[in-house]
Amino acid sequence: MHNRSLSRELSLISLGLIKDKGDCKLNKFQIEEIFESALDSLINHCREELDNCELELENASQKILDSELQEGVDSSYANVRDELKKSLAKIETVMNTLSVTLDFPKLIVSSGQIDIREDVNQRICNIINNLKSIDSDIDQVMDGWRLKRLPRIDRDILRLAYVDINFLNTPVAVACDEAVNLANKYSDLQGRKFINGVLRRLQTI
Repeated sequence: MHNRSLSRELSLISLGLIKDKGDCKLNKFQIEEIFESALDSLINHCREELDNCELELENASQKILDSELQEGVDSSYANVRDELKKSLAKIETVMNTLSVTLDFPKLIVSSGQIDIREDVNQRICNIINNLKSIDSDIDQVMDGWRLKRLPRIDRDILRLAYVDINFLNTPVAVACDEAVNLANKYSDLQGRKFINGVLRRLQTI
């Protein structure tokens, strides 16, 4: 994962741990604690995804085993089954490797990759220190809606995109693509569609 993409995702998780109010004041140590909690949450999320994949892998393997016990299986099906078994074995190897290395992101971010920590800090500070003006600008392109009516995760994705464009000089196309990626991972179908529409109008601010 690219450093900036990782810092955006950690920023999104961190924002979810902060009260959604314009008068929120946090010191450096509080932000550090929030960052650590967000990092732990991201790692736990990855572990849960791996567990789900493992369950699906076991189900697929069992279906293949069941099919081998059936008589009169066409030879073409047998070939497909063999290829599936090879693919599943490779997937299992990759998953085991990922599971072992999941603790590495915390080690990396906590030590050498200081730029990620600072980037998250900057994004959070930009949002909590300018929350009212950011929300007001986004409200102007909401087309009959108010930002406060959206789910918290959708609000924070839009706020991060706004900060990227207006505070961090990120190219608009990049900021919007990153926001869409976050929406695809953390929002639902309705939220993704709405965020897409707001992002298009946000580019004109």
